Amino acid sequence: MQHAQGNLRGIALMVAAMALFGIEDMFLKWAAADLPIGQVVFVSGAFGAPVFALMAWRAGVPILTRAALHPAVLARNAGEMIGTFAYITALATVPLSTVSAVLQAMPLVVTLFAALFMGETVGWRRWIAICVGLAGVITVIRPGLDGFRPEALWVLVTVAGLALRDLASRAIPAEYSTAQVSAWGLMAVALLGLLMMGSGGAVLPDLGQTGVLLGALAFGTAGYWAVTGATRTGEVSVVAPFRYARLVFAILIGAFVFAEMPDTLTLLGAAMICGSGLYAFARERARRREALSTLSMGHGKG
Repeated sequence: MQHAQGNLRGIALMVAAMALFGIEDMFLKWAAADLPIGQVVFVSGAFGAPVFALMAWRAGVPILTRAALHPAVLARNAGEMIGTFAYITALATVPLSTVSAVLQAMPLVVTLFAALFMGETVGWRRWIAICVGLAGVITVIRPGLDGFRPEALWVLVTVAGLALRDLASRAIPAEYSTAQVSAWGLMAVALLGLLMMGSGGAVLPDLGQTGVLLGALAFGTAGYWAVTGATRTGEVSVVAPFRYARLVFAILIGAFVFAEMPDTLTLLGAAMICGSGLYAFARERARRREALSTLSMGHGKG
């Protein structure tokens, strides 16, 4: 009973996190429309890095250490920088539903890269799910068709950057704390923003623009807290599929706030991406159950 209650609470937190992230995207889209992209990138990193640096300091682990130069950490930072820049650029130029739909392919792309570059075993069913999900991405972006927008390719760059970040995270030594790794990544994003501001300029935000930036930071921080709570409260295999609720919130916000109505191809592609992702989650959960069942039978024989 308590286990089921933990899963229900985890699901509720995950759905709440996706709603919060959807609202954060709304604020970021507003900010990117009025302010230089580099300035928004800088704010995204500069305000989050001190939070994780403080967490690391309270845990007694250093931030300024040679460990920050570990190749896996540097690769993760590069992915974080690429993903953040491309994501904010995409939000500024592409409908919110398109950005969110393609972003849902992230778990499939991570699995694809893990199979191609890290030797992870992927069964034929999950390969089919990956192919269907990538077909859904092509359906949303529709290269070569009338509705194709070149700016939508920024979403693909986002997915590639964040996939690099997630895969590099697996190679970071276990003794490096989450607070350290997060602080290094956000410091790298802030540095990228500074470099962009040096060449692209910056403006002093007015009261409204400041409120928009603070709104993005507040809802993004709350969403991060909620998604962390979700994965720590419920089983990951149970709560993770509810990440796709973000697409629902993105479509609603896009329609009612930005008057962006997704067309039939966008909805079809989104359904293909989400459906294949949910199937991949289900297959992974089934594989784990089979492995646990085999392990318990082996112990029973012993």
